[in-house]
Amino acid sequence: MHTLEAKIRAANESGRPALIPFLTAHFPDRERFWTAFDELDAGGADIIEIGVPFSDPVADGPVVEEASRRVLEAGFHLSDLLAELAARREGRAKPRPGDAGLVLMGYLNPFLSYGLERLAKDAARAGIAGCIIPDLPHEEAAPVREALGASGIALIPLVGPNTSEQQMAACAADGEGYVYVVSVMGVTGERAALAPRVAATMSRARRAGRLPLALGFGLSRPEQLEDLPAEARPDAAVFGSALLRHVDEGKSAGEFLRRWLKN
Repeated sequence: MHTLEAKIRAANESGRPALIPFLTAHFPDRERFWTAFDELDAGGADIIEIGVPFSDPVADGPVVEEASRRVLEAGFHLSDLLAELAARREGRAKPRPGDAGLVLMGYLNPFLSYGLERLAKDAARAGIAGCIIPDLPHEEAAPVREALGASGIALIPLVGPNTSEQQMAACAADGEGYVYVVSVMGVTGERAALAPRVAATMSRARRAGRLPLALGFGLSRPEQLEDLPAEARPDAAVFGSALLRHVDEGKSAGEFLRRWLKN
């Protein structure tokens, strides 16, 4: 079992969905990013998704897009992020990371520019366990999956309301860690309620494979999961835009996470 799957299964065995907060790398600035990261890591996050800023973020809503713009203008480099993570993991910088699994979420172009073999090597050294690439079609993913897999890094598949059950099965069969279920055909961002089709999408994804299901795009409150039938509730909840806005307002990431742990 891949380490990311194991973390989700362990959370489920304790009676709750795994919690997967999303932070854009170095947002709102480098210092506050690491403060938020450490609060989430120490506060009970099972997995932390770190967004890699990109100038053309086709799947990102306004909050994540603006975060990426600001970070890029400040001179972000993926190599800096990976070096910082590696320094913490190797004890050359403090605090050292806790128990959260780490996932990079970014677009194909920056990863290709970095070089897939170099990315896999540097990411593994940094403690990255998985990658999510929203603009990489499953049919074209084999070379990336192979390059990452050589370093033990899972390529996490995405499925959504428009994904057939047959395609979901193919994604789950080739994937590792978990399947990221997108709640809507659209971009990331807070929504008052989950779309009506989410329950049907979750049910199809559940039938399609063995991997745990993480639901994202639109989650901001734990109460939203209660609107789903029990059989359609996810194994993990991904929340990003609401958290980014919270942190940008100068509030504690740990405080935001505790709302989810109390439910």
